[in-house]
Amino acid sequence: MTEKHILVTGTNGFVGNHLLPLLRAHYPEHDVVALTGDIRDKAMVRDQVHHTQPWACIHLAAISSVAQARRDEDALWATNLQGTLNLAHALMSERPSCSFLFASTADAYGASFRQGTPVDEKTMLAPLNPYAASKAAADLAVGALAAEGLRAIRLRPFNHTGPGQSDAFVVPAFARQIARIAAGLQEHVIHVGDIEPSRDFLDVRDVCAAYIACLDAADTIAPGEIFNISSGHATRIADVLAALLAEAQVTAEIVPDSSRKRPTDIPYACGDARKIMDAIHWKPAIPLAETLRDVLHDWQTH
Repeated sequence: MTEKHILVTGTNGFVGNHLLPLLRAHYPEHDVVALTGDIRDKAMVRDQVHHTQPWACIHLAAISSVAQARRDEDALWATNLQGTLNLAHALMSERPSCSFLFASTADAYGASFRQGTPVDEKTMLAPLNPYAASKAAADLAVGALAAEGLRAIRLRPFNHTGPGQSDAFVVPAFARQIARIAAGLQEHVIHVGDIEPSRDFLDVRDVCAAYIACLDAADTIAPGEIFNISSGHATRIADVLAALLAEAQVTAEIVPDSSRKRPTDIPYACGDARKIMDAIHWKPAIPLAETLRDVLHDWQTH
């Protein structure tokens, strides 16, 4: 019988699909278990934690698309905030020794990015959209519960992409259109939102590596600790699009689409990740060019 269990929520999502095989390879002596059912069901969550008795829990489950968040704010708050509280309270009552990794988001910094320099973990949370607000609330709630005994680590990853991500997000949205053009399925026109902002892009596999590194070091990390997961470099979205076009050897007319623009977008978002680099010696290993090639190839194979 496996002695230790790692409970993971959101296993069917983009990050979960990358994280699960990496966890199983890194912890071959552990049983990686997916939390099944609806995270909003408090009794179900408590029962699964009681039955699993996890050594560690990684909480990924969330409504993560800003557009989806705007369409159904009741579901957003019930999932991102109350679902997180359901899980945190279940761990505190049924398995208080469990290490809890909460996948927050750098989007919660929001208006604080307007300072124009990379933000660190002391920067004020100032969310500018419902998704970011729900995650900021959950982040703060987890921090408060850590003061009461929850063995939590709060992780704030910046924009991450990779194979398998939905085209509701900017990089795969570009890659899908370019792949369709290259295959003769779409005219040589790409519809875009605002492509002038700069973002701190990461490969999803580097983000998963950060989660695993935090899990390895969980016993040495103070409850409630916060870590940015970022590269420390911001890239213009227009340059990402240009790189994808060059990789596919495709030319296209770039057409602005107002429906793709966010009402509260910010021109520059970049993270200071020195804290996590110093604490657990993690740093990104996959160049952005490689990530973009992999995302494009993923859509081309579709």
